[in-house]
Formats: sequence, structure tokens, C-alpha cells
Amino acid sequence: MPTYTALTHLPGREAAEALAEACEELTPEPVGTGIFEIEDGSERWEVGAYFTESPDEISLAILAAAHGAEPFAISELPEVDWVAHVRRELTPVVAGRFYVHGSHNADEIPEGVEPLWIEAAMAFGTGHHNTTKGCLEAVDRLATEGFVPTRVADIGCGTAVLAMGAARLWHVTVLASDIDPVAVDTAAANVIANGLDGRVVCMEAAGFDHPTLHQAAPYDLVLANILKQPLIDLSGDMGKYVSQNGKIVLSGILTTQADEVVAAYGTTGFTLDRRDDQGDWTTLVMTRA
Repeated sequence: MPTYTALTHLPGREAAEALAEACEELTPEPVGTGIFEIEDGSERWEVGAYFTESPDEISLAILAAAHGAEPFAISELPEVDWVAHVRRELTPVVAGRFYVHGSHNADEIPEGVEPLWIEAAMAFGTGHHNTTKGCLEAVDRLATEGFVPTRVADIGCGTAVLAMGAARLWHVTVLASDIDPVAVDTAAANVIANGLDGRVVCMEAAGFDHPTLHQAAPYDLVLANILKQPLIDLSGDMGKYVSQNGKIVLSGILTTQADEVVAAYGTTGFTLDRRDDQGDWTTLVMTRA
């Protein structure tokens, strides 16, 4: 079955959400729509609509013009098993003591590492992106320095790779939340595959907005690999739910955005311990004073 994509860009999340919602009224109807922020500091968003029938180009052009977006770029995608393709292409990632691998590398795990089995799936966090790698290295460094948390949360957990890494190092129960139900299902499957069922508890929540997360607070360590604006929006809750002298590891931040995130967290009682840049991306470790 052919798949067609229609992609456009426009400034602002609200405008992108409105356009994506309007696309759902098209005929033929898209099988899915989505938006995401373009990670180049431009504050622009991409809107995508996906079809199993050739979309109505005139209707898409009218929608784009009405919402102040660029004209839609329409493409027909080849029939490819993308998950299988990605699995073949992904190579293991070494981040500190962690060795992140797929099933196709399960027989190649070297001695003396902490293996984390993550398959390519519909959730963020295979370890290959510099933000995930930076967070794993930060977690490894904290453990090496003697930091021992007893209450840990992973906010915006994706595949739960960070939560599982923390559970392995400190033998604690980690609470992992994500706003995306697909990510939560993926995370829960990864937890079982890695033998950490009961040690990482996955739940659907926006930020800390879940009774289980409220009851377990305050946290000695919170991991949050999201994006700049959601991190800034979370700064108040971080000040509320992180314990005194507790630490946070933040990423999903472009190097050009790091100072803004540090400033936002400074207003809620956090001081910067360490900043690590990898390529265009930054990982921050901060302490609640």
C-alpha cells in the first residue's frame, strides 16, 4: 500500500497544532498527523499529514495559505520496513560504562560494561542521539563520583533508556513518565526485555502530573531529556519536586539554548554543576541549592 506525506513549516506551536487539526478534516482523510519543533533555534514547527491515498493538493494549498504556512511538500514514500532498516543500520553506543545495543548485537557485548537492550521503535532514545548519550554519560559520572540517590524519576522517558541506566547503577526503583502513550508502551516493553520489571515503573503523564509521581516526591535525581521550552516550563515543578541538594540532568537542548535553560532553573533554586556539549547539543547537570 503506498504512503503519501504532506509536510510544511510555520512559526509557533499553537499555529502548528491548529493546522494539524484542520488537516484531519480533509478528504481523503489522513491516517495520521503530527507536529514537532525544528531543532535549529528558529522556533519553527513542522506539520506532517500521512495518507494511504493521494492527497488533495488544492485543499492542502488552501489550508497552508489560510494558516500562514509554507506550501505543503507532497511525496510518495517507497514501501520499506523502516524499523527493520534502522535495526540493521544501528551500531552499539558506548556511553560511560553503558553499552546500548539492539538484538542484532546481543552476541557482541564486551566484558565489563552495563548493557542496555534497546530496539528501534516508535519512541525517542536509542542512545545514538548526542542528547541521550550525554545523559547516560552524566549518570555514569554521578555514580563514579559517589552520588547515591534513593528516589529517581525520568520525565519524558521515551524508550526509558535513562531510567533503566539509573536503575542498573543504583538498584533503586525509577519512575518513568512520558506524555506519549506509544512511548510508555515501548518503555514498558524495554523494561521487561532488560530484566528490570518492577525496578522501572512506566506511566503516561505530562511532566510530574501523576499521583504516583506526586506521592514519591521529593526526588534525589530527576532525568529529563526533552526540548528547551518543555524543560523551561518544568523548572517550577522541578523546584517543587526535587529535594534539597538533589540533582537534575537535562538535555534536548541546543548549545545556543543552554544559557536560557540555566537561567530559568536558576530562578527556581538550581545551580549549574557541569555543562557538556556534544556537537550541537548540550547536557546540563544542576543541583538544587
